[in-house]
Amino acid sequence: MEIRDLTKEIRDKSIKYAKPKELDRLSASWYQEDLLYSGKGKTIFLILPTPGCSWALGPSGGCTMCSYISDCYLKPIPQDKIIELFEKEFNKWDIKTDFENGNKIAIKIFASGSFLNPEEVPIAARDYILNKLADTPEISEIIVETRPEYVNRERLDEIFEIIGDKLFEISIGLETSNEDTRLNKINKGFNNKTFEKAINIIQDAKKDYNIKSKAYIFIKPVLLSEQEAITEAIETADYCENIGIDRVSCCPATIHKGTLIERLWRRGSYNPPWIWSTIEVINTIRKNVNIPALMDTSGFGSRRGPYNCKKCNKELKYKIIDSNFDQSQIEHDCECKNQWLAEKKFSNLNQSKTPIKHLPLY
Repeated sequence: MEIRDLTKEIRDKSIKYAKPKELDRLSASWYQEDLLYSGKGKTIFLILPTPGCSWALGPSGGCTMCSYISDCYLKPIPQDKIIELFEKEFNKWDIKTDFENGNKIAIKIFASGSFLNPEEVPIAARDYILNKLADTPEISEIIVETRPEYVNRERLDEIFEIIGDKLFEISIGLETSNEDTRLNKINKGFNNKTFEKAINIIQDAKKDYNIKSKAYIFIKPVLLSEQEAITEAIETADYCENIGIDRVSCCPATIHKGTLIERLWRRGSYNPPWIWSTIEVINTIRKNVNIPALMDTSGFGSRRGPYNCKKCNKELKYKIIDSNFDQSQIEHDCECKNQWLAEKKFSNLNQSKTPIKHLPLY
């Protein structure tokens, strides 16, 4: 069975047995220190309820590692309700005091899909949110996520007509520069040409607007060895800098429920990357490229996330978080490092060279 068909089957089953969701419980936000373009500051992270990612809800079944669709409403949401929930989350935080104390403040809006897709975030709701942020002097940077096919000059003109000279970052889940991995192992559904077209539109808009781009790099998709995953992530950062991306954010795999990656994990055919692997990736990227490189630490040290050993999991997690602020190299040692080195060195020995078209998961 092709990966796309299998992903669709798993996704449909997950949605079928999902419990009904209370819309008011789907919004969330938190406020913490973060690395802004202007330096160390604070960011509101805001989850905006939507019907769900159009790619995941379509015939593709979505990406093999993503379960964000499970946190979506899965049916149309009145735009007034989206606005109401945005206001509820945005108004939780006392950003005025931090701003008066000299902090720069950003907001990252997560729509569990594409903020620039009007089928997911209606234009009226989008424009209300942008107007609210434009009228909030404390907010200097606005960050949203989208698939590349929704990036066009008309939408950028509409956005900047509202927000003026505020910095606007468009974050795109590139995941990897390797098209075979992105299409046939992640099931992302777009090639490098589509991604580069979106980045070129953003690059061209820089002459008129304060706009930036960010690429997410996924560390260790299914069907890659530990060494292959490390190599691809490093190569992807080089690619991003070469085509004009402003910064990259590395996202090591965690096991999400209702995904192909979970099915493989449950059958002993997949593990998330070692934390040592994420350190090699981020240290090497910071040596190789001149753009900021961040490392997400979600799930570190957990059963479903990147893991070393109980002695060093927690310490390394906080070392990585600290390094994100000053873009420094991460230095550490532990007795479990030799085990990782051995796995990395020999992880390719038992791999077949036959192209993988079908997965025997039944």
